[in-house]
Amino acid sequence: MKIWVDADACPVVIKEILFRAAERTRVQLTLVANHSIRVPASPHISMLQVAPGFDVADNEIVKRCSAGDLIITSDIPLAAEVIEKGGLALSPRGDLHTTENIKARLTMRDFMDSLRSSGVDTGGPQALSQSDRKAFAGHLDRLLATLT
Repeated sequence: MKIWVDADACPVVIKEILFRAAERTRVQLTLVANHSIRVPASPHISMLQVAPGFDVADNEIVKRCSAGDLIITSDIPLAAEVIEKGGLALSPRGDLHTTENIKARLTMRDFMDSLRSSGVDTGGPQALSQSDRKAFAGHLDRLLATLT
């Protein structure tokens, strides 16, 4: 099992949780982004820089991930592609995307996108709260305990 991170929009605090988890469990963690990101010196942690462009990082993650890998992303379409390949997708807020809930989340995402396209201000995501961080860390720990 490997962990892939859609790192362009991943909050720093979540990356730090992932760094500690990779060291503790010795699971390979790769951050994928279209700009350079500092990562700790570790045989378990790496950074893959891709070319700039829309969905370039997402496409690289889908190309490289395998069934059973864990992908950290808040991107619903990326989560759907990963699930189709047999991977797991966890949001930085600790929400596990599954075959049972991904279609509904894609529908809601598309609906909100339509609203924004028609000029409706839907606001942005709320700031990552302490409970979001705890939910992420707890879900990550449970997944790593069962999958490694």
